[in-house]
Amino acid sequence: MSREIIINQALQETRVAVMEGGVVTELYHERERERGVVGNIYKGKVLKVLPGMESAFVDIGLEKASFLYVDDVLQDFSVYDDYDEGNGDRPAPVHSHPKGKDKRPPIDQLIKEGQEILVQVSKGPIGTKGARITGHISLPGRNLVFMPTMENVGVSRQISDDSERQRLKSIVNNLKPDKSGFIIRTVAEGRAEEEFRSDINFLLSLWDTILQRYNESKAPAEVYQDLSITFRVIRDLLSRDVRRLVVDDDEAFGDINRFLRAYLPRYASILERHRRREPVFEHYGVEEVIDRALSQKIWLKSGGYLVINQTEALTAVDVNTGRYVGKASHEETILKTNLEAVQELVYQLKLRNIGGIIIIDFIDMESSQNRQRVYQALKEELKHDKARSKILQISEIGLVEMTRKRDRENLERLLSARCPYCSGTGRIKSMSTIVFEMFREIDRYRQQNRKPSGLTVNVHPDIADYLHDEERETLERLQGVLGQRINVRAVDSFHHEQFEIFEF
Repeated sequence: MSREIIINQALQETRVAVMEGGVVTELYHERERERGVVGNIYKGKVLKVLPGMESAFVDIGLEKASFLYVDDVLQDFSVYDDYDEGNGDRPAPVHSHPKGKDKRPPIDQLIKEGQEILVQVSKGPIGTKGARITGHISLPGRNLVFMPTMENVGVSRQISDDSERQRLKSIVNNLKPDKSGFIIRTVAEGRAEEEFRSDINFLLSLWDTILQRYNESKAPAEVYQDLSITFRVIRDLLSRDVRRLVVDDDEAFGDINRFLRAYLPRYASILERHRRREPVFEHYGVEEVIDRALSQKIWLKSGGYLVINQTEALTAVDVNTGRYVGKASHEETILKTNLEAVQELVYQLKLRNIGGIIIIDFIDMESSQNRQRVYQALKEELKHDKARSKILQISEIGLVEMTRKRDRENLERLLSARCPYCSGTGRIKSMSTIVFEMFREIDRYRQQNRKPSGLTVNVHPDIADYLHDEERETLERLQGVLGQRINVRAVDSFHHEQFEIFEF
């Protein structure tokens, strides 16, 4: 299926949409002040080693300390300190310890507090968690990924032809220096030897520069910053099936054009400058997709709908028949709704970058065969998802538990903020609850034998109206019990749940 890449470049903000067959399948978003850190390489300083958790916290200069797990620790970071840029020597690869708790040494034998180490961000900060880092550096090029701490050559699983896999491995093995590792990327299929030679030379030169900066820097320090979102997408996603690369900004168009002509000349002809008055994301329908992806309720074509609730711990998805009544039996109506929900659900998971634990509450089905059909449909849809996932069998009450790998902040957290009014709960106290809390506070004056001449109550305008309309009789009875007048005053700036009581 042909693809299109649409780039919206604005002041300090870049948005990229990938479309397949006219449908938005991926969204990328980057603001200059909030630029992502995944892929960046740092000289970090170990703050604390936690043997009981087999991990360590490392300061790499970000707001929160980064997390380093024992499996991501090299056996000897000090090899980087032996690098001599003057004679061009590269350190020998530093291999990982063998995996398995019975073979690997404890983390406190691998690194010490105060030690300076070279690390790369493998997962950006998400919510309240700091970035996850690794000592196993990987530098992506166009056709190859360079792994200076490994020796083997791997091939992308997306390349399925055995003879092509062997050809590619043979080329890279002949070109690569001793004691270095590479992964051959999917886009390398069919490429000639000269393209791999160019990639290898560039990546080795980049690695030399990183090591030089590492030895010249004092921790914490950034020694390498990955490309901007525009050029990462071009590097990683531009392939033969992309028929159009559209950008709406003259400067960005010029930068991309020069990049393509220098490094990817075969793709220069597909670059287009969007010149319509209508904004590029509106013209291609991307804005509507983004709005829908930020909505809690997602309507299905049949009239059913999904409700997606994201919390700190997990994401809950509820499937409902809604307006869909069907034409056959009740069980058939439910089955069709659930099957339609499967397609939309997986699409939304990919579009929103939802990861972690996901609980799906399908509509209850009496037939075990129908439950199995829905489960198999979900498994098939997830095969087309790049993110790794695990899924458990659907339960008798229609619940499915699954996990999806989370590699970056999801769209909702990226483009929205916690509501300052309800603190993210989505609910506030009802007016009657607030009013009776206020009445109980007033009653405390009577119990404390205080005899003010009267009381003034400051409340939100909605609560003032509720007091004068729905609770007028209760307010008058309370004044009779107290033998005091109670003045109610509306304050526009008050929170809905806020009230204040003053004597006069």
